[in-house]
Amino acid sequence: MENEFLLELKKIILQNISNDQFGVSELANEVGMSRSNLLRKVQKHSQLSVSQFIRQVRLEEALGMLIQGDKTISEISYEVGFSSTSYFTKCFREQYGYPPGEANKQSENKDVLIESSSNKWKWITGAVALVLILVTITSTIYLNQKAKALENIDHSIAVLPFINDSADSSNVYFVNGLMESILNNLQQLEDLKVVSRTSVEKYRNSNKTIPEIANELGVSYILEGSGQKVGESIRLSVQLIMANNDDHLWAQQYNRELSDVFQIQSEVAEKIAERIHIIITPEEKQRLNEIPTDNMLAYDYFLKGLDLFNYGNIESLRTGIAFLHKAIDEDEDFARAHAALALAYHFLDIFQEDKQYADSVTYYADMSLLYQPKLAQGMTAKAMQFINEYDYEQAIIYLEKALEYNPNSALVINTLSELYTNHIPDTEKYLEYALKGISLDIASNDSSTASYIYLHLSNALIQTGFTNEAITAIDQSLAYNPENLFSEYVKAYILYARDRNLDQTKTLLLEALSRDTTRLDIIQELGNTCYYLRDWETSYQYFKKFLYIKDLYQLDIYIHKYAEIALVYDKMGNSEKSKQLLDQYKRFADNDESIYQHLNLSSYYSYIGNKEKALYHLELFSKEDNYQYWIPLFIPNDPIMDNIKDDPAFKQLMDKIETKFWVNHERLKTRLVEAQVLPDK
Repeated sequence: MENEFLLELKKIILQNISNDQFGVSELANEVGMSRSNLLRKVQKHSQLSVSQFIRQVRLEEALGMLIQGDKTISEISYEVGFSSTSYFTKCFREQYGYPPGEANKQSENKDVLIESSSNKWKWITGAVALVLILVTITSTIYLNQKAKALENIDHSIAVLPFINDSADSSNVYFVNGLMESILNNLQQLEDLKVVSRTSVEKYRNSNKTIPEIANELGVSYILEGSGQKVGESIRLSVQLIMANNDDHLWAQQYNRELSDVFQIQSEVAEKIAERIHIIITPEEKQRLNEIPTDNMLAYDYFLKGLDLFNYGNIESLRTGIAFLHKAIDEDEDFARAHAALALAYHFLDIFQEDKQYADSVTYYADMSLLYQPKLAQGMTAKAMQFINEYDYEQAIIYLEKALEYNPNSALVINTLSELYTNHIPDTEKYLEYALKGISLDIASNDSSTASYIYLHLSNALIQTGFTNEAITAIDQSLAYNPENLFSEYVKAYILYARDRNLDQTKTLLLEALSRDTTRLDIIQELGNTCYYLRDWETSYQYFKKFLYIKDLYQLDIYIHKYAEIALVYDKMGNSEKSKQLLDQYKRFADNDESIYQHLNLSSYYSYIGNKEKALYHLELFSKEDNYQYWIPLFIPNDPIMDNIKDDPAFKQLMDKIETKFWVNHERLKTRLVEAQVLPDK
C-alpha cells in the first residue's frame, strides 16, 4: 500500500466504499485506464488482481470499524460495499482467519500478547525472533519458488469437444451444448485466456496427445469431458489436465437432474478457476450463476438450434433458426435465444448486398438486451445490426462493451480487428485486437487464411515500429503458405526496416516477381525501390509497365505514387507525361481526407521548387499522430524532397516527426505489454 499509485487507488475506492456496484470497470474509468492496463499495474505493485485489491481495501476499512464496535456486522458489511452479509463474512474470514464477530477479541488478544512480551517474557524475545526469522526466510524461499513456478504457467485453457457417451447419436447436440456452455462460462473470466470453440473443433476425433494439442493451441491446460442425457437426468465427466506433463489436476463425475444443468456448468468453471489459481470476481460469479431460462424444454430447443448454428452452412443455419424460434415460443424472456436468433439472421445476410433480415436482426438484438441488458451475446448482436447499417462507431461501442462481459470472445475480437483495419482505421487498436484474435482463434483457420491473418498482423506490427515482431509474424505467414507473394514482398520491406539495404529489397522483390511476372503490385514496388536507389532508367521501365497495365484495365490505384512516377518520367525526358501525372497527383492531394494530405502537398510543392509551401505543409503534417513507420523511414531519403532536404527547417521537422513516432511507439508498447498481448522484454 506504500506505492503512490496504490494509495491513489485506495483513496478512490474509499470515496466509493459503500457502492457495491463500484468494481473494476468503475475504478478503471476513475483513473482513466483500460481494465487490462489497470490489472497489469495493480498486479505489478501488489501481486493482487484489481478485484482482490478492491476487496482488500473494503475489508481493511471493515476491520477498523469492527474494532471500534459502534455498529453491527450487517451494518458494516453494507457500509463497505458488500451487498450480502454472508459473503462479507466469508471474505473476512478468508482475509483474517477469523469471523468478523471476533475482531474485537482478536484485537484485545494482540494487545495482551504485546504487553506480555514487553514486560514478562523479554528473555524469550530474542530466541523467538530468531526462530521466526529462520522460519520466515525458509517459507519465503519456498513460497517464492512456488510462486515463480506458477507464474511460468500462463492462465490459458482449451476445452476439447466433449464425447457423447450415449449410444443414441441424437444426444450429441446436448453434449455439444454442455461443452459450449462451460466454454462460455470460462470465457467470462478476465484472468483466463480461453481458446475459441472453432479452434478446438478440429481435435474432435484427433489421435494427438494432450501435450501435442496444447502445444499447437498455445495453452497450459486442457479440459476433457464426456456426457449423456438419459431422460430427465444428466451424466457428465470432466477432467482438467496440465498440458506440459499430461498431469490430471482435477476430475469430477456429475449425476444430476436435468434442472441442475446450469449449476453444473457454473461449478465446473469455479473448480477450474480454483485449481489453476484464477480469482473469480463477485461480478463474474454473479454472471456465472445467472440462469438463462427456467424452461428446460426451451433450453433443449436452444441447444439444438445452437448446435446447428455451428455447422457453418446455410441449410443448417435455417434449421437452427426454427429451433431457436421454438425456444422463444416456450420462454419469451429467454435472452440468449433472442441473441442467437439475431446473430443467425445476421449471418444469413452477411454476404448479401440487399439485407433481407435486417429488421429481424434489430428486433431480436433489442429483445435480448431488454430481457438481459448485460448479456455479451446480445451486445454482439446489436453491434452486428449497426455493422449492417454501416454505423461502425456505434458497432464498436457495443463490441467493446461486450468484451467487458466476455473478454475471450473470438467473434468480438476479430470483428473489432476488422473494423479498426478497414472502416475506422486505428493502427494501435488494430494491432492490439489482431494479436488477441490470433492467440484465441488462429487454429480455427485453414493454412491459406492463417497466412493472410499473419500477413495483416506483420503489416500492423511494422507500421507501428515493431520490426522484430513483424519479421516473426511474416515468417509465420510464409510458413502457412509459402506461395503467398503478398507476404514475400511485404517481408522485403520489413527487412529494409531492419537492415536499411535497398539493394537487398530490390533482390527480394525480383525473386517474388519471378514467381509471377503479372503481379502489378510487385512491379510498382520494384519501380518504387529503384526510384529510391535513384536508378532512374530501371525505375522508368517498371513504372512504364505498371502504367500500361493499369490503363489497359482502367484501374484506379496507387495515385499517391504519381508524384514519384512523374519525377522519374521527367528524369527520362518525358516532360509531357510527367506533367500529366503531376496534375493528377495534385488533384488527389487536394481532396485527400487522410492524415497524409499535408505530407502529399509538401511533396508536390517540393517537386515544383516552392520551398516555402513545401515546408509549410510539412510542418502541418508534423502535428498529426499515428502515422506509419514508413514516413520517418523513407521521407528523409525521398528524391522528391531534394529541393528542401538541406534546409535546417526540414531536418528539424523530420526530427520532430521521428521523435513523435517513437514516443507513440513506446506508449503503444507499454499498452500492449500491460494488456498481455506483447511479451514484457
